[in-house]
Amino acid sequence: MEREVSRSFFIVFLLVFLFGACTFDYGADQEADGGRPDIVMESIEYVRVRGGNILARFNAEHAEQWEERQTMMLRDFAFQQMEDQGETVNVEGTAGAAEVDLDSGDIVLFDGVRVRIESEDLIISTIMLEWNDSGKTLTGGTDEEVEIERSDGTNFTGRGFSADIRRRTWVFTGEAWGSFVDENDDEDEDEDDEE
Repeated sequence: MEREVSRSFFIVFLLVFLFGACTFDYGADQEADGGRPDIVMESIEYVRVRGGNILARFNAEHAEQWEERQTMMLRDFAFQQMEDQGETVNVEGTAGAAEVDLDSGDIVLFDGVRVRIESEDLIISTIMLEWNDSGKTLTGGTDEEVEIERSDGTNFTGRGFSADIRRRTWVFTGEAWGSFVDENDDEDEDEDDEE
């Protein structure tokens, strides 16, 4: 009898030890940020439609959503913003990753960002950009270099980048360098040549 009790005790002890030693590691960052995601999706495409017209489209290779904090993390992210009843792409871009606040619509793009704005003839390239949806502003990291290019050869790189989409302005608050091509100079030269 004593032998059966000690054997039973040993089996219970072994099971407790084995199950106690088995843990699932979701990472310290994920635990602090709310644990495992509620939804995990692969190869997704999201299309936003209003009145039958496509307003925006985004694709991601991998997405994780946390319902409680209303956050979505995206990997290998690409997006398009449409105009002309969804006929024309005005803004398009890519990022290695993105974090979307589902309540506010704010987005942080990171791990290599490239955004092309057709109506402004601008290409923005950087490591990280933040989109504030309510203010309609783009902001680069304070110390991150942001490069602005135009098809006419204008090219600027600087730090402290911000852009106000409503006012159609952009500025560097830190050091900036590059070259500006004035299209009026070409027109003036053509007029001088004709005289």
